[in-house]
Amino acid sequence: MSALLETAGLAKAFGALKATDDVSLAVDAAEVHAIIGPNGAGKTTLIAQLTGELAPDRGTIRFDGHDITRLPAWRRTRLGLGRSFQITTLLPQMSALDNVAMAVQARSGSSFRFFGDARRDGSLRGPAAAFLERVGLAAVAHARCSDLSHGEHRQLELAVALALRPRLLLLDEPLAGMGQEDSAQMIALLRSLKREVPMLLVEHDMDAVFSLADRVSVLVYGRIIATGAPQAIRDDPAVREAYLGGQGD
Repeated sequence: MSALLETAGLAKAFGALKATDDVSLAVDAAEVHAIIGPNGAGKTTLIAQLTGELAPDRGTIRFDGHDITRLPAWRRTRLGLGRSFQITTLLPQMSALDNVAMAVQARSGSSFRFFGDARRDGSLRGPAAAFLERVGLAAVAHARCSDLSHGEHRQLELAVALALRPRLLLLDEPLAGMGQEDSAQMIALLRSLKREVPMLLVEHDMDAVFSLADRVSVLVYGRIIATGAPQAIRDDPAVREAYLGGQGD
C-alpha cells in the first residue's frame, strides 16, 4: 500500500542552519505517526512545509499520489490535508457552534460573505453540533469562544479541523499548555479518533506519543535518525542518547 503522505529529500535552510535536512517520511492511511525530537530539531519547519506555509529549498511532498510541493495551503486543505491547533484563527466573540459552522460552510465551498444568514441555517448548525458533541463540547455549544478554558479551546480547534473532513490530520503539539486532567482527556479523545482519521502528531509529551502512535520518527538536527514502532524507538540506543537522555522506561 502506498503512503498517504510522503516526503522525499525535503530540505530547508536558514542561512547556515539546516532546519530540515534530507527528510524522507511516509505516513500510511491507517496510522498515527508521531514525530519527536528536541527543541530546535526542525519539527516546526517540517510541519510548515507540509502545510504549505513554507516552501522547501528542495525535495518533494506527495499527498494521496499528488505532488503538492508547490501547492498553496488552501489547495492542500481542499485535498484533505488538515492542520489542527493552528488550522485557523478562531473567532473569539462568536460561539463555539458558530465557529464550527463556519468550517462546515467552508468545506461545502460556500462564501463567508453569507455567514450572517448561515448562522441560522440548520444544514450547517446540525453538523456543527455533531462535531462539537464528538469532541465533548456539546454543553458549551452556545458559549463564546473567548469564555472557554484552554482545554476547551483546544477541543474546539479539533472540532473545527474535523468539520473540514480531513483525510489526514496534522496535530502540532495538541497538549501544549494543558494540565494533567485536560491532557488525559485530549489523549482519550485522540485515541477515539484513531480509526476515523489518520494523524501525523508532533508532541513533546512522551506518554501521549507512546500511548497514541503506531509509528514514531525521531528528528534530530533536521534529520530523521530512526523510524519504528514505539517500543523499538524507546529501546533504540541512538534515540535514547540523542533525545530521551539515555534514560530507561
